[in-house]
Formats: sequence, C-alpha cells, structure tokens
Amino acid sequence: MPKNTVVKYLKFTKIVNLFFVLILFWWFIPTTQAQQNVIWNTQSQNSSESMPVGGGDIGLNLWVEKGEVYLYLSRSGTFDENNTLLKLGRVKLKFSSDPFEGKTFKQELILKDGYAQIDGSDIQIKVWVDVFNPVIHVDVKSKKKITTEASYESWRFEDRITKGKENNQNSYKWAPQGLVKTAKDEIAFENNGIQFYHQNKAETVFDVAVNQQGLADRKAELYNPIKNLIFGGLMEGKNMVSAGNEAGTYLSTPFQSWKLKSKIPSQSQEITIALNISNAGIQNWEKELYLIKRNSTQKASIKWWNDYWKRSFVYINSKSVLANQSSENYQLFRYMLGCNAFGKYPTKFNGGLFTFDPQLTDTALK
Repeated sequence: MPKNTVVKYLKFTKIVNLFFVLILFWWFIPTTQAQQNVIWNTQSQNSSESMPVGGGDIGLNLWVEKGEVYLYLSRSGTFDENNTLLKLGRVKLKFSSDPFEGKTFKQELILKDGYAQIDGSDIQIKVWVDVFNPVIHVDVKSKKKITTEASYESWRFEDRITKGKENNQNSYKWAPQGLVKTAKDEIAFENNGIQFYHQNKAETVFDVAVNQQGLADRKAELYNPIKNLIFGGLMEGKNMVSAGNEAGTYLSTPFQSWKLKSKIPSQSQEITIALNISNAGIQNWEKELYLIKRNSTQKASIKWWNDYWKRSFVYINSKSVLANQSSENYQLFRYMLGCNAFGKYPTKFNGGLFTFDPQLTDTALK
C-alpha cells in the first residue's frame, strides 16, 4: 500500500474513532445521570432527611413532612457579627387539601438539569434556583384548584444566646468573651410580600480579635468582611396576599412565621424568593433587592448545569454495590459543589450550604 494511502487511512480511522467517542460521550452523560438521580417514594421524618437543591451560590434543604413542603434557605457569605454562617430562614408550603394523601409520592433530584421535583396524585412542585440571579423559584401545578399558603419561618425573631458547643459555629469557639448573642433579624410584610434581613451590629468578633491580638492601632488597615453586612431577601407569590402571623416550635426550636395565601384557589402558583447581600447600608440593600430580575425562565440555568456535567465526569458501572455507591456519592458531592460555583467563599467542610438542625446530629444540642 502506498505511503500516502496509509497516512490517509490512519487519519480517516482517527476521525471515525473520534466521531464514535463523541457520540458515546454525549449519550453517556444524560444516561448515567438519569440513573443516579436521587428518588424518594416516601415523605421525610424531619430536616435530616432533606434533599440538596441549589445553584449559583444558593443552597436549599428540601423535604416533605406530614404533607407540607419545607425549605431551608442558605447562601454563601451570610456571616453575622460573630462570624457564623447563618441560614436565611425556613419556608413552609401548605395546601388546602393534602396533595400527597394516598399512595402517590415521588421526590426526585434531577442532577442533569440541577433542580428537584415533587409529584403527588394531583400535584407537581418544581423547586429550582436561578444560576445567574439570586432567586429561588417554587412552581406549583395542580389538576384541581387549591389554595396555597406559603410561610416564612424564623427562629431569629429575638436575640438568641449561644451556649456551649453552639459557639463552635462562630469565631469565639471555646473562649467566648462573656455572653455571645446572635442578634435578631428584621422581618415584616412588604406590599403583599415578606421582607427579611439580618444587619450586623457595629461591634463584631472582628473588633474583639483585633484588640485581643494587640492590633488596635492598625485596625483601619485590616480587611473586615463582616462590617456593616446586611443579608436577607424578599418572598413573594403571584396572586398571593399577606395572611397574618403564627408562632410554633419545630423540633425543639421556637419560631414565628409570616404567611402569604392565594387570593383565590388556582391550579398554578408561582413563588419567588430573591436574596441580596450588601454592606452599603439598608437603603442600598433594599434598592438592589428590588432590582433583581425575578422573571427569568429556567432555560439558561438548565443549560449551565448541562454544560457543568459535560466538562468531566466519573462514572462506575459495576456489579459491586460499594463501587456504584462511590459513583453516586461522587455525583451528589459534585452537585453540591456546583450549587456554590459562584460563591463568595469556598464550600465549608461541615456540609456547606446544606446543614440542618444540629440536634439531629448531636442530641446534646436540644
């Protein structure tokens, strides 16, 4: 065979091989991720059985308990005056009739597209986060007209003293300087929405650390990321109105709630929670909050997640249960890292944005 013919043949073979590799690659990714979606067919007992959902720099704990849908809200960079990464609150959805009564229940984390979906016999609830705008979306669709009640729940309705092991969450650790308090949040109805925020106090753990280290004369030169920091958001519902307050206890923690309710029963309901972080004062924080784009479609976020999974992947298809579990755990770990892809701070080692009630991990913290 002539030399130039051999060269052409080898080039052709490489092209064909590359073509088949690309076909396999594009087919492989959605197939493997669909196989490793997390699917639950029963409701959860509490927040320890919650599902991670997120995007951008936002993380949610999602679970269904006794027919009600719960969300813990987290975002990268929400450090208080004690340098504790605070949750932004909890959201609860309640419906006029139990949509999960009977045998039909399915909660699925759809890895490829980065969102979660809950299905009952007559209802579908989609929970997703806009990767490019700090907005949480909850979309409800029902076969029959129902009334939806959305509550914003907070345990920081008053100052909270942190005791003992609780101080491991802040920078005082085992050497607090007297009583350590988590300051209360500001929460109020605002034009048929619920506005909530935490504003760091003038004196923070940064000031304590500077004085303790004898650096008071150089304080102005030091970077202080928690000075004047304000973080929180605004929860709104299309065709929803304010519906009063309630008080209660979840596990062993008392809370107060602010409620929104459908104006009239409907087959669909859209709820958004826009989040903002700023250290430029409360007026600027509010101005920025109301400028956040809330009407984005999910298309751009789905594309981002699709591209994220295509960059690289590890998939183990084995007869070994342990090997397959390792593969599944890797996908979930990578998903949670992706939820903080644009975070101001790296994902924390202790669960990052997806921690839940501490008494469920350490009974001494009840």
